[in-house]
Formats: sequence, structure tokens, C-alpha cells
Amino acid sequence: MTQRVLTELLRGKGAHADPIACVEDLSAELAARHAAGFPHSVGQLVFHMNYWMEYELRRIRGEKPAYPEHNSESFPAAPAPTDAQEWDRLRTQMGKFLGEFEEMAKSPAHELQREIESTHDGDKKIAGTLEAVLWQMVAHNSYHVGQIAMVRRALGAWPPRGGGDSW
Repeated sequence: MTQRVLTELLRGKGAHADPIACVEDLSAELAARHAAGFPHSVGQLVFHMNYWMEYELRRIRGEKPAYPEHNSESFPAAPAPTDAQEWDRLRTQMGKFLGEFEEMAKSPAHELQREIESTHDGDKKIAGTLEAVLWQMVAHNSYHVGQIAMVRRALGAWPPRGGGDSW
């Protein structure tokens, strides 16, 4: 796949929804609301996405972030967001992290093939290049943006103002 495709998918082009468009028009109150049958609010999903984007960015920079013992550690302990200020911070952070991944996706081919050190045994079982980490982020974010779309639909708040398929 080309770098252009990677960059487009990070921002929700093609079959993927735009992560920013899916959250930019939600109030903090709606982002914190749970839909019946769904374990996480939109705010909690954004927190989780940010957690893993930051984790991978730190690994890419050569740091050695601690891998959580359980997936629940990558979600907030309390309902999120607690207020409009926290919601603004979560959305801003999401945009910043996505921008950093976009810039990396435009790296020269030799940089995309750079090995990223594993910090967890599970990382050692999969491809470990920068390009592989970027594709993992596309897949991870796409999965959770799909969940955000479903929670928004269940709350009667789909499509977002920025656009999105409505079936």
C-alpha cells in the first residue's frame, strides 16, 4: 500500500470515518453518556484511542512505556469526560496524535522500514517496523471509530456535523 493510502486512512478517507469529525461536534455531556448495551461512552473510547496512540508514539521515539497488565488500564477509571474542559483536552490530544502519525506516514521508505523496539512480548510476535506500527494504528483507530459511530447512533446523534455515512 502507498503512503498516500496510509495517510488517508489515518484521517478517515474512503471506507473509514474521520475520527475528528466523529467527535468534534459532541458536547461533553453527550460524550460522557452511555448508550444501552454499550460498555463505553464516546469519551472513554477517545481516551482509550489516545492512550494507545501515545503509547506507540513513545515506542517510536525510542522510549520504553510500560505495557498495561490488562486492557482495562487503557480506559479511564472514572466516567469520561467529567467536564467540557476535559473533553476539549481529549479531542485536542486526539488531533495532535493523529497529526504526528500522519507526518510519520510521509517519511521516506527507509524510515518506514525502521524497526521499532518491542516493549512487550506480544509486540515481538508481529511486524515491528514503523510502517507496521502505523498500519496497526489505522486498524485500531478504525475499529474504535466504528464503535463511536454506533454509540452515537444509539444516542440519536449520528451523523456528525462534519459528515458520515448514514445507513
